[in-house]
Amino acid sequence: MAGSSRSEQRIGLLNGFAAYGMWGLVPLFWPLLKPAGAGEILAHRMAWSLVFVAAALLVVRRWAWAGELLRQPRRLALVTVAAAVITVNWGVYIWAVNSGHVVEASLGYFINPLVTIAMGVLLLKERLRPAQWAAVGTGFAAVLVLTIGYGQPPWISLCLAFTFATYGLVKKKVNLGGVESLAAETAIQFLPALGYLLWLGAQGDSTFTTEGAGHAALLAATGVVTAIPLVCFGAAAIRVPLSTLGLLQYLAPVFQFVLGVLYFGEAMPPERWAGFGLVWLALALLTWDALRTAHRTARTLRAQLDRAGDGVTPVKGSAAREPGSAARESGIVASGVPAPGSAGSGQLDTATGKP
Repeated sequence: MAGSSRSEQRIGLLNGFAAYGMWGLVPLFWPLLKPAGAGEILAHRMAWSLVFVAAALLVVRRWAWAGELLRQPRRLALVTVAAAVITVNWGVYIWAVNSGHVVEASLGYFINPLVTIAMGVLLLKERLRPAQWAAVGTGFAAVLVLTIGYGQPPWISLCLAFTFATYGLVKKKVNLGGVESLAAETAIQFLPALGYLLWLGAQGDSTFTTEGAGHAALLAATGVVTAIPLVCFGAAAIRVPLSTLGLLQYLAPVFQFVLGVLYFGEAMPPERWAGFGLVWLALALLTWDALRTAHRTARTLRAQLDRAGDGVTPVKGSAAREPGSAARESGIVASGVPAPGSAGSGQLDTATGKP
């Protein structure tokens, strides 16, 4: 049994690395789609994602959720909001990468955990521990430093972080699985996307049929690029602890940052390094607090279980929860969605008491 468990965890870790690795390397893909503009790429991504996910659902024959969703107007409305928010996120991300702002885009996903926690405080009246307050304050200072350095607020980063956090909050309320959620959202996106693509074609501005078969195949592959990492993430989420997923989520913005600096050659003046340094300090505080809280909760739970074994009634309270709950509350897994510019499961959301 233990060997089987270790094997499952190994498979989960490999899938987690694969998912976040692909999301981290996705900036290399979007420039391949030029001369298509960000709007056309976005529309193709929405349309082809539905085609790919619908085909996957046909294979596994998982359609019961769709009927249930259609009979629940409130959940359907929330899915519509999620689709609108992720459309903005995808569009800004694609535009940022193809416009030479990969580093600023990576910053959005570095600060996303801090934004998620801040939204939990402001919208859900959650209480933070001192280390979490310190992390949020440090993140706010980082934004101020970067605003001074840029000469304006880092609006790309803030837009990505806030849309991502909002998306996670909404998806937590919807409570659909990753593939099902992506299918529902892209179904809502499909008609506007198709209409836009047809309009581009009528205007003579579409590149789908004018740049050769290779270019058309790459545009169609946007559905695969969207869905495959999500499948890997789903395989990881059921096999590894939430705290591990929380640490893995930083791989994506780290890869993006490295690509932005080393591959795309984006400038990193001292004030930008200072701002990123503050963000990384905030994340270090958040991670340390998360691991410490998870360890403390697990230790207390073990003690209570030992007492229960000796015939002592366990004390009711926070320590009686599963060990993973501390990681969710601490903010270490702080995005309701697993990855940059991607639709996720919505099951990992610190803002609602977890991209």
